[in-house]
Amino acid sequence: MGIICKSTAMGDDCNQKKYRKGSVDIFTIKCVETVKTDGIIPCQNKYPFQVVYDNSTLYIFAPTPYSRDQWVRHLKEEIKNNNNIMVKYHPKFWTDGTYQCCRQTEKLAPGCEKYNLFENGIRTVPAPVPVKDKRRPPPPVPPEEDEDEEIVIAIYDFQPTENHDLRLVKGEEYTIIEKNGIHWWKARDKYGSIGYIPSNYVSGEKSNDFDQYEWYCRNLNRGEAEQLLRNEDKEGGFVVRDSSQPGLYTVSLYAKFGGEGSSGIRHYHIKDTVTSPKQYYLAEKHLFDSIPELIEYHKHNAAGLVTRLRYPVTPKEKVTPTTAEFSYEKWEINPAELTFMRELGSGLFGVVRLGKWRAQYKVAIKAIREGAMYEEDFIEEAKVMMKLTHPKLVQLYGVCTQQRPIYIVTEFMEHGCLLNYLRQRRGHFTNDNLLTMCQDVCEGMEYLERNGFIHRDLAARNCLVNESGVVKVSDFGMTRYVLDDQYTSSSGAKFPVKWCPPEVFNYSRFSSKSDVWSFGVTMWEVFTEGKMPFETNTNYEVVTMISRGRRLFRPKLASKNVYEVMMMCWQENPDRRPTFQDLLRNIYAISEDSS
Repeated sequence: MGIICKSTAMGDDCNQKKYRKGSVDIFTIKCVETVKTDGIIPCQNKYPFQVVYDNSTLYIFAPTPYSRDQWVRHLKEEIKNNNNIMVKYHPKFWTDGTYQCCRQTEKLAPGCEKYNLFENGIRTVPAPVPVKDKRRPPPPVPPEEDEDEEIVIAIYDFQPTENHDLRLVKGEEYTIIEKNGIHWWKARDKYGSIGYIPSNYVSGEKSNDFDQYEWYCRNLNRGEAEQLLRNEDKEGGFVVRDSSQPGLYTVSLYAKFGGEGSSGIRHYHIKDTVTSPKQYYLAEKHLFDSIPELIEYHKHNAAGLVTRLRYPVTPKEKVTPTTAEFSYEKWEINPAELTFMRELGSGLFGVVRLGKWRAQYKVAIKAIREGAMYEEDFIEEAKVMMKLTHPKLVQLYGVCTQQRPIYIVTEFMEHGCLLNYLRQRRGHFTNDNLLTMCQDVCEGMEYLERNGFIHRDLAARNCLVNESGVVKVSDFGMTRYVLDDQYTSSSGAKFPVKWCPPEVFNYSRFSSKSDVWSFGVTMWEVFTEGKMPFETNTNYEVVTMISRGRRLFRPKLASKNVYEVMMMCWQENPDRRPTFQDLLRNIYAISEDSS
């Protein structure tokens, strides 16, 4: 790293010159700030910051976030009286002939984001020192409110696992300082402490923040709500949850006496008027200005509901969401921090065990059998895969690559694989339960599709079920690293021909549309409660049947509408198959019709 030289103070150390080669005169610096990054950083040190001086930008890579923060803080202090501080700067790298933040192709183009000289936002740009007299800096500018500051509210507690993390206390406000990525943000608490927080643990939507109410359950799906209400078994038990359609809400209500339907549970969508401002209503048009007012009214009046909202029901402990990695930029895990417990099973790559990280967090630890995968390629891809985080994907937390065998550390799913879960509980699922499972898988796959990620081996065996019955997609993209010839060749017995479309078993052409075909087969597995597709046929016979237009039969538990969704997935021409977003719309519509 080059020297940053304060020439007036260093004398002989700067060879009696204003500056020397390899150094930067500190009085020429216009901006010192961290660099926001989206992808993999091609450097051993992963924490970049920039020094803008004269007409140049120097990118410096620090080994730790703390080291970077110290450099930036001290340099900002040194340049606070410079007379050429920038008003705006470029927060991302100049690379491949363009700024990654604003896509400007002129290297000397003006910045695109406001530059704050002081991290606490006290002063945006210092008043310039008069050219005639640089000896006396002007008095400091009075503090100004930064209208661009984003205030968020913690919806879950978060305990730091690294020194650069910031503790979150549910219900308290935090100021967002930086959004280096979509999963971890730098924030400041009310005491002035600064650190990284998981973005999915906070909410900026104050007007729609219902976490303060005992009747609201974030991230609770239809099946979980029904199970919760049945377990409570109280007349008028209810919960308000996020609807299957994003941005909307549903009231799930338990009627023990006189309720319609075999389950005794009704689901009411909270509707709103098209007028401005919006008003809200449930079964009949008793209009209210807010959802809390609506709930309060129906606590005392059924007004079209099967019974009034008598008893709010919530889980004993609200489940906190997973985070992308255990901490910001922590993808390499020290194996000494892992405790190995019972064996959960074995898969394509090796044995999977239940374990704990730092004796606190339950995890699944997959030990990769030597010779089972292209390890180097996977390790690079794992850094990208850890950035994929969604409530319906099994979270990859990190890897241990400094010894053999390497370990893959993921979220622990209590009920294991979906296929065994279906078979072990055959005959105990309602049609709504089965549809909810398919919806879970589809939501996870829609997220992968949206992020340009192909699964390549979607099936019930590669989905897992957690303690609450939520189904999550697992092992996405892993088949690319398999070294087993039988698995990777369509002629081998292990190859998942029965889940593959013609373009895969004929030409090995994988895409999101080949995942759609596999999703149709996974739906079929769900609605047959774990049967094997084409159970009596060999792989060769299946290839012949599919090529001639044969498809899987309609399961007894699948309605006509559900089977139509499966058939949409099995179009021979990939271009005629729906996207996962289209499939979700159809599943949402079926779910609403059954409410």
